[in-house]
Amino acid sequence: QVQLVESGGDSVQSGGSLTLSCAASGITLRFYAMNWYRQAPGKQRELVASITGGGNTDYADSVKGRFTISKDNAKNTVNLQMNILKPQDTAVYYCNAAYYSNDFWGQGTQVTVSS
Repeated sequence: QVQLVESGGDSVQSGGSLTLSCAASGITLRFYAMNWYRQAPGKQRELVASITGGGNTDYADSVKGRFTISKDNAKNTVNLQMNILKPQDTAVYYCNAAYYSNDFWGQGTQVTVSS
């Protein structure tokens, strides 16, 4: 059974930092493209950051220079370091693992940034 479990969500003030972690079981992450999505109330889910199996990264324009995605293949985890957080970063953050037709999601972790 595949499980992705996010952790690290919290309430912080604007300008603060958080690190989200996604721990995987049942799959080997080094083969997967790993993505962090977020969904704010009343808005569509949006892709925030991606890392390929080869380690190439990509970011939404809104988080470039502030967020960093990384993957630890030994620990089978993917992290999202979030710096200089803004109120507009408030959302539920979801971990996603994608490999060909395989597509797995975590349950989400809440990030709240207050001004």
